[in-house]
Amino acid sequence: MRVSKVLILDGYTDEPAGLGVPPYIDVYPRYIAGAVWAVDKTIRVDYITVDEARRDVHGFISRARGYDLLIVVAGVVVPGKYLGGEPIRLEELRLWPSLIEGPFKVLVGPAARFGISSGEGGRVAALPKEVRESFDVIVRGDPELYVYRLLSEGESGADPYEVREDYRLVDRFAVLGARIVEQHPNHGYNLIAEIETFRGCPRYITGGCSFCIEPAYGRPVMRSAESIVAEVEALYRHGVRAFRLGRQPDILVYGSPEIGDREWPRPDPDALRRLFHGIRSVAPGLETLHIDNVNPGTIVHHEREAREALKVIIEYHTPGDVAAMGVETADPKVVEANNLGVYPDEALHAIRVVNELGARRGWNGLPELLPGVNFVLGLRGETRETYHLNLEFIKRVYDEGLMLRRINVRQVLILPGTKMWVYGDHWLRAHRGIARWFRRRVMEYSRLFLERVVPRGTVLRGLYVEKYDERLGVTFARQTGSYPLVAELPCRLDPPAKIDVVVYAHGARSVRALPVPLRERGAPARLLAKALGVPEAQALSEASRRGLVAREGLECRVS
Repeated sequence: MRVSKVLILDGYTDEPAGLGVPPYIDVYPRYIAGAVWAVDKTIRVDYITVDEARRDVHGFISRARGYDLLIVVAGVVVPGKYLGGEPIRLEELRLWPSLIEGPFKVLVGPAARFGISSGEGGRVAALPKEVRESFDVIVRGDPELYVYRLLSEGESGADPYEVREDYRLVDRFAVLGARIVEQHPNHGYNLIAEIETFRGCPRYITGGCSFCIEPAYGRPVMRSAESIVAEVEALYRHGVRAFRLGRQPDILVYGSPEIGDREWPRPDPDALRRLFHGIRSVAPGLETLHIDNVNPGTIVHHEREAREALKVIIEYHTPGDVAAMGVETADPKVVEANNLGVYPDEALHAIRVVNELGARRGWNGLPELLPGVNFVLGLRGETRETYHLNLEFIKRVYDEGLMLRRINVRQVLILPGTKMWVYGDHWLRAHRGIARWFRRRVMEYSRLFLERVVPRGTVLRGLYVEKYDERLGVTFARQTGSYPLVAELPCRLDPPAKIDVVVYAHGARSVRALPVPLRERGAPARLLAKALGVPEAQALSEASRRGLVAREGLECRVS
């Protein structure tokens, strides 16, 4: 197939092992660009986000008609609330491609592979007919392989169902496609690159969790440390300074020689050290190096090796890191019915271990490494008692004085190819009322945990201003990282700006803070007093002593 111009429209992705909503850029556009340039380096590849396209839809559609190949990346599997961008809406996916005449149109990502999620859990819906008919091909396999075959062998040689069996091609694509990041609107500011370390779940041996698609990949396939380091080096060379080692179910077992042979492979701390040391060597000025998923079962089954692996991560990463743990449920019967593999007491022990090793506060104001726990509602065998057990588990964690960086609660998304696809959404529909009650209680505990993680008066450093909300009169800012903590500032600051803040109040998902240093004459004494826990009359002198106010500082007048 003869192609001279390719346009990638990033509609954003959110999966259990990968995030592509700004400030994140996921692997899809980078691998795809690399696949194009692996065939012909002279092909022009342009990248645009869905938010950029929305600003001038008519201009985008007119522009897209001038390309030979249009690739749309889309699909949210684990929906959340996003500050940095809004994933492509179903009506946009229906309408825009139908108006773009000329290019060969390809849909890739979770939307192509699984279908459309309602965003509220339950069965995933098949792609509407209007969407399917607007595209020439729906790629249900790995998109970079399809694009590579399409350009090198033509339509007859490109199989939209092809799934990679190893990383030989991807390792090339990842390096070649790194320069596409320069076209991302967050480039040079707070852009974070997701890095894939391996694919597949070691627990595929026993079938894995009932709702998870990872076991369907079969035996896990690992990337070499050298190839990951080469990708990071290329991204760093093209201006990326924040990285997350995600897109795997458990970072602790990266490089384990037992992976693929045992349900609970023993961690190899030396393999992790080679990986993290290599990254630090090629990206010496990086700002953020974080991880994503950690299976608490690995800590339980191999505590000594898991502790050493966590120590390696803490030695090389940057503070504010989150070990996202799939606790899923605190009901032993539900654990058993869904083959989750980790019982409540075991999950609690894993949380203790991470707290013990990672609670020390780092240079940016946050603890080095804390657990983040995930609960999934609507699993097979769930009862009303399950929700009370879940809440009791959270209470136990809090009463022990432990810290959680965040608690995620989501309704199960029932994907084809998983065991839950057979069982359906019976348990979701049966417990909608008590689920709402549970979410409200979790929000109460989330605020209590945040008060513990970042007490009043904590100074957080290196936050990027993301936007000012005129309606609320609030500026939103956050650091780069895994699950970055949002700070709400009661004054107007416009991006681009990088600031430090002092925390004065807490919500369930965010903190309220003041930028520092403040100008002495513009400093709101009432909020400084609240932040420092002193009478208002002492607030300015105490803030001055701590360097939070100065003659030359930021203006923050509160109405």
